[in-house]
Amino acid sequence: MNKLYIGNVSEQASALDLESIFEEWKIPFSAPFLVKSGYAFVDCPDEKVAMRAIDTLSGKVELHGKVLEVEHSVPKRQRSCKLQIRNIPPHMQWEVLDGLLAQYGTVESCEQVNTDTETAVVNVRYAAKDQAREALDKLNGFLMENYALKVSYIPDETAAADAPTVGDRRGFNPRGPPRQGSPNLGARPKLQSDMPLRMLVPTQFVGAIIGKEGATIRNITKQTHSKIDIHRKENAGAAEKPITVHSTPEGCSSACRNIMEIMQKEAIDTKITEEVPLKILAHNNFVGRLIGKEGRNLKKIEQDTDTKITISPLQDLTLYNPERTITVKGTLEACAKAEEEIMKKIRESYENDVAAMHLQSNLIPGLNLNALGIFPGAASGGMSPSVISGPPAGAQAGYQSFGPQVESETVHLFIPALAVGAIIGKQGQHIKQLSRFAGASIKIAPADEIDTKQRMVIISGPPEAQFKAQGRIFGKLKEENFFGPKEEVKLEAHIKVPSFAAGRVIGKGGKTVNELQNLTSAEVVVPRDQTPDENDQVVVKITGHFYASQLAQRKIQEIISQVRRQQQPKASATGPPVARRK
Repeated sequence: MNKLYIGNVSEQASALDLESIFEEWKIPFSAPFLVKSGYAFVDCPDEKVAMRAIDTLSGKVELHGKVLEVEHSVPKRQRSCKLQIRNIPPHMQWEVLDGLLAQYGTVESCEQVNTDTETAVVNVRYAAKDQAREALDKLNGFLMENYALKVSYIPDETAAADAPTVGDRRGFNPRGPPRQGSPNLGARPKLQSDMPLRMLVPTQFVGAIIGKEGATIRNITKQTHSKIDIHRKENAGAAEKPITVHSTPEGCSSACRNIMEIMQKEAIDTKITEEVPLKILAHNNFVGRLIGKEGRNLKKIEQDTDTKITISPLQDLTLYNPERTITVKGTLEACAKAEEEIMKKIRESYENDVAAMHLQSNLIPGLNLNALGIFPGAASGGMSPSVISGPPAGAQAGYQSFGPQVESETVHLFIPALAVGAIIGKQGQHIKQLSRFAGASIKIAPADEIDTKQRMVIISGPPEAQFKAQGRIFGKLKEENFFGPKEEVKLEAHIKVPSFAAGRVIGKGGKTVNELQNLTSAEVVVPRDQTPDENDQVVVKITGHFYASQLAQRKIQEIISQVRRQQQPKASATGPPVARRK
């Protein structure tokens, strides 16, 4: 990746002209310039210099009235599945980029490139050549937060390289209109860790962490290659403010240490307090596994790091705040070590949950679960309407491939009555498109009363169809502002279970339903004294955000399947089951 292609070169330009430009901008080159008609090639000493040349010169420097275009020189056969995307906004949410990339195919890897520029650079590998080509066509010049993305091929070592042909002109990448998603099913992108570090810091230290005109926080961001959000406006008047650090695990730990050092120095200088504990926020879904059986995991971390660790009680959780506070006390060095161990456990739990979700029939081929914001910590505040607003390429075809062997389910989802028009759309267009996209039957039940505040949406289809349909409905409600910008979309869903399986959902003394609630963060209720309907079924009520509701639905369906499997041998031994009398 040291060889550069220089395009849009004037017919009057010579090798000497190009040399002068490189020398003027102090960009070294390791071989003479090869100038052709309208373009040129040059070798740089290493990849970092080549990157600097691209960022410094491309689209910015004129030669004989023409603005030069500079990018990696890649032989045709090596223009395969690998792209480099430059000029990414420095404060962009990484899950949004993930979602955008997945619009064009399956992303196998996405790695951040360390550069000296303010904007970010990533190397992306797609699963197929045509996917990479489409991404290049559509994303080159695409505006994100007023930054125009720059996309080019990079050599694909797995593709057979061919010798450069004399006179082979490297054309420019066509620029398509901006369009607005895949998880790579192998390794997750190394661009940033999917699970950010969330900290709580005393409000009085926030100013010192930011520094004069933001200089301190910019320094930390640059040194640790991280993106740091200080949520100053959240919880006005609160004694503590949350900070979110997006980076690699090493970057998160480094940023955490820097922030702790600043707080400790400020505490000494101002004599506000003698001890500033480290406070980490973690979604309740992961805390049980962090603690471990009989508290063994937590005790080991305490012993290994010489710290004292406490975790806020379950009673402090609410539907709108599913995070618990992990307080670490000890020396700065000890707290830094503890942070590494704690976040290692939390990231393991998160990755296991992501893997489990993908294994569930690959619920939605090509859809980026992280971009939906359904995994705790992956997105900061529910679903991203901009990402969920359009079906991923091939989603419908992906659904068809599941075939009729997947059993259909019916879910009743309750939405605000005022939102019915938005879900139906003009002349029913939105609900028809949603039904086609999800591969599900979607109907809105008539209102029971004139002034009813909620309406029931009846969704019928297999698990992946439920996931898609419900996900789009949650997203539409957020997009249409039926929930506030900082308010998470939480809806009530009803699923019917056979009356003989209801006891298993509840568990002895309510044990199973309680475990289900702790695992999913959804509220799960099996109303007592229900009379089974004509199909011998009773209702289970699930309330929560999209991910919590989906996880609870899947877990309950697993329980039903287990009960049915256990009953099958009995049924085959005794003949067909006798219909229950009404």
